[in-house]
Amino acid sequence: MPTTSILRRGGMRTALTGTAAAAALVAALTASAVPGRASSHVDTPLVDITTATVQQLESLLDAGKIDAVDLAELYLDRIEAINADAPAINAVQAINPDWKREAKDADHARKKGIDLGPMMGIPVLIKDNIDLNGVPTTAGSLALAGNYPVDDAPLVKQLKKSGAVILGKTKLSEFANFLTSGMPSGYSSLGGQVLNPYDTSVTPSGSSSGTGAGIASGMAAVGIGTETSGSILSPSNANSLAGIKPTVGLVSRTGIIPISASQDTAGPMGRHVYDVAAELTAMTGVDPADPATASSAPYAGTDYTKALSTTALQGARIGVQDPGVLSPDQDALWQQAKAELVAQGATLVPVALDTSGTPGGSSVLTYEFKRDLNSYLQTRTAPGFAFKDISSVADFYRANPMTTQKFGATQLFASEAVDLAAAKAKHDADRASDLATSKGYIDAAMAASHLDSILFAGSSSAGIGARAGYPTVIVPAGYQASTRRPFGIGFLGAAYHEAQLLGFAYDYEQASMLWKPPAQVNPAAFRCVGVTPKHAAAESCAP
Repeated sequence: MPTTSILRRGGMRTALTGTAAAAALVAALTASAVPGRASSHVDTPLVDITTATVQQLESLLDAGKIDAVDLAELYLDRIEAINADAPAINAVQAINPDWKREAKDADHARKKGIDLGPMMGIPVLIKDNIDLNGVPTTAGSLALAGNYPVDDAPLVKQLKKSGAVILGKTKLSEFANFLTSGMPSGYSSLGGQVLNPYDTSVTPSGSSSGTGAGIASGMAAVGIGTETSGSILSPSNANSLAGIKPTVGLVSRTGIIPISASQDTAGPMGRHVYDVAAELTAMTGVDPADPATASSAPYAGTDYTKALSTTALQGARIGVQDPGVLSPDQDALWQQAKAELVAQGATLVPVALDTSGTPGGSSVLTYEFKRDLNSYLQTRTAPGFAFKDISSVADFYRANPMTTQKFGATQLFASEAVDLAAAKAKHDADRASDLATSKGYIDAAMAASHLDSILFAGSSSAGIGARAGYPTVIVPAGYQASTRRPFGIGFLGAAYHEAQLLGFAYDYEQASMLWKPPAQVNPAAFRCVGVTPKHAAAESCAP
């Protein structure tokens, strides 16, 4: 089935069709050529961009020791060095052609003494299911490779308003891992396979895998992921990041290719808790087009960095969810994390939540994927775009199985087959059950023991938290002794308690100081980064 797409280079538009379109778009959407940028850039000894916090970068920008354009170029150099070349993390899908203008705007504002908040001039990567004007929103699908959105997503507008610099877009599991069953996390028909920089032999996890791997390996200061059930928390855990799965409604979902309006949310991912607090500060706001955000009005404009404290855990009552079976390495880190919380003044209380979900399975995601994808395609895509509903997308997959269905498309086809009118009653009942049951379990446990939060190992809060629409903040908790693979802990709380959860995570992070960059944990993967051919032999690199 031939398709027509648009390839943009330097402001020129060229119409391409069929296989040529797909090949050209794949080449064009890689990060090997950065528009508006010199071919080389000398690194600065002022900062190690792979480990620096947003707070440290802010200080350098405020002091005039670096400007936003130069900072962006340092991260773009990093992308060029490791995204497609060894270790070929393959995390970045596209570079924003307007990155330099955004950086210059931040620099001009700073020179005028304007303070736009903690994200002013900070480079950000966003997941490629979020609309960024001038760059295709693909969700990793070949069918959507030519989907130039009509406008920025509101959360992108919020980031730009805060002075953040959108460097580009990250790869993801195709359709946010709702294409099929059994597909590896981080794989898409358009982008290929994202690798985990801490261990390239294991999953980068979740659907926000490109954001996780890209931020972990230093391709931007912070990133945006999205979650329906685990896709911020799981890649944060796997890539040793702090991450926030916000309350559903705190951040607008308009302009994000959806799975489920009941559970979808975007959220920050970063190397440090301060980083994600700063980023969340720039993301909130009521959006009339997203009714879920109406309840977030009291929290719009909150500066979440103000909630960070090294005494937040003193007197806190933290429920501890039984993690089930952990490996000996994981259990050692779990016990160590709990001991650190106690040392910081928290009281730990055992809880046992039923996290199994709706008996017999829920229809919510399958139903809402069709309903909400149809809405996105009809309202956010350009007038001439070929795909305006889920059936047209599914037809493309059926017509092009070799390029689109390496692992099948069972979930896409199952959602397409739903009769929205006939299935509405079951969907509504399942949604009500999911919400009441998950909230009921969490609320009852917290009330019974007067808890401030519930602690989970890794990303195991994802299912019950997603169904309830409640927030979780995850934070690195070390590396397994036998494999050096990351391990994290998550603080789950009630709706709109992000500030309190961030305080707990920050207190724990600052007391434990366990985070390490992937080049230190997994040096073999990064040994040849930046090595010139002249020195390659001495560094044991391939010629």
